[in-house]
Amino acid sequence: MAARSLGAGSGLEAAGLAIRTAMTKLGGGLLEKLLAADPGYRGPRVDCGAGHQAAFVSYRAKTIDTVPGPVRVDRAWYHCHQCRHGLAPRDAELGTARASMSPGLAKMTAQAATAVPFAQAAGLLAELAGIGLTTKRVERSAEATGTAAAKAARTQADAIRSRQVVPLPPPAPPPDMLYIAVDGTGVPMTAAETQGRPGKGEDGKARTREVKLACLFTQATTDDDGHPVRGRGSSTYLATFEPAARFGQLVDAEARRRGSEHIRQLVVPGDGAVWIWNLADELSPAATQIVDLSAPRGALLYPPRSGEGMEVICVPGPDGLPGPERGKGTIACQETRGRAQAYGTVRWGARVIWRNLDWLNPNLQKAQNDARRKDA
Repeated sequence: MAARSLGAGSGLEAAGLAIRTAMTKLGGGLLEKLLAADPGYRGPRVDCGAGHQAAFVSYRAKTIDTVPGPVRVDRAWYHCHQCRHGLAPRDAELGTARASMSPGLAKMTAQAATAVPFAQAAGLLAELAGIGLTTKRVERSAEATGTAAAKAARTQADAIRSRQVVPLPPPAPPPDMLYIAVDGTGVPMTAAETQGRPGKGEDGKARTREVKLACLFTQATTDDDGHPVRGRGSSTYLATFEPAARFGQLVDAEARRRGSEHIRQLVVPGDGAVWIWNLADELSPAATQIVDLSAPRGALLYPPRSGEGMEVICVPGPDGLPGPERGKGTIACQETRGRAQAYGTVRWGARVIWRNLDWLNPNLQKAQNDARRKDA
């Protein structure tokens, strides 16, 4: 009879949720008993972290939200007379110092919060894991996790660049090329986050902040059409609001961690922004710098503002450019404003360049240099 009722309407769903609730409650009870086995007493005195000795005071209770549910922990509490603050060594051992959420739950919360807004993340945790957290709690936890991760990344980058940490070379045979795709984009922010920052709007106020992004990957194989295929699991990512100079240091460290010093050629695709080429030059003067094809296509769709000159140089292959730019010939030039000129033959895959006239020359020079190398 009970088995038959599971097939009626939402019976199976309700039974599954009830079992999950009961099992997580049981798991929380087991975890609480396990934690009670070590209350964290480390003797009459412990180091307070500032060079002083903190004295044992008593045992104090703390509720920690964990994956199977909230658990109560009684742990030894110490007080430093000189610093005038207390501490529980057990908190640091459990990863809950100055926090009331377990590392496992904090990781789940951060993953949900990176996928959807905070309110939706709280809903996902409740629906998928039966964990009840407020939107504000999700926000604070995710931001704390992100801050800690960013600090760890900066520390590792500084250690690599100062040679305190020397990454092992990549497994043999090393990849022939390492691609470092770099870009930046504006992220909408609250007014408090953009206070005092100049903006591009008519009122001069900033409504976004630029986040700088990098993706490092390798391509060792091709598909049936001969197009490169990104290596499975070869992509690593960086994202930061820090200035371009600091971002460049993070990219440099990640490239070294990936074995750039043992790889023949670095390739830096970008959209033509000057800061990207400056970063590429500092990263490796010998790196191949490629202007993304999407940039000239965008220029063809969106003409320049009044009084702004622009030239578009489209670089074809043996059969011309793909898509709407397809056509035979060495170079197809489209005039949007000002003079259209052809600057010599550049093979497909070398460069595709569009620039406002005030920044055409640096990218033109890249195309000419690349053409000379290929024709040599």
